[in-house]
Amino acid sequence: MHVYLGADHRGYQLKNDVINWLVSQQIPYTDFGATEYDAEDDFNDYAKKVADAILRNPGEESFGVLLCGSGQGMCMQANRYKGIRAALCNTSSDAFETRGHNNANVLCISADNARDHFSEILDSFLDAKPLPDEKYQRRCRKLDEE
Repeated sequence: MHVYLGADHRGYQLKNDVINWLVSQQIPYTDFGATEYDAEDDFNDYAKKVADAILRNPGEESFGVLLCGSGQGMCMQANRYKGIRAALCNTSSDAFETRGHNNANVLCISADNARDHFSEILDSFLDAKPLPDEKYQRRCRKLDEE
């Protein structure tokens, strides 16, 4: 498993907390920034880097974690890429279900709302497995259609 991280200025501090959690869980990661606080940076740039990394490594069990103030901007940008299924999750049950039902490969977290429980959300997302039921597989295939 490998996790690709991206955060803008509003997600910068939470990204550092996520890194500490990943290290404690011995989960390898790549940090695409922000590497320092910059109030003028754009979430788009980090979401693109994470989406590109996932798509470049299709055989790898890799996931993206994107953090910004609301989580919405990161989610919208990441979902512009065919093959990326990004989901904004505010609870651990959201994260578990979106992996199981939708085979999400990018977790978007609101730095404004999930600071106190990000580890539960992240843990649920990484522990969940896509369900093998045909209906879920069919729906995921449709997500990747043009």
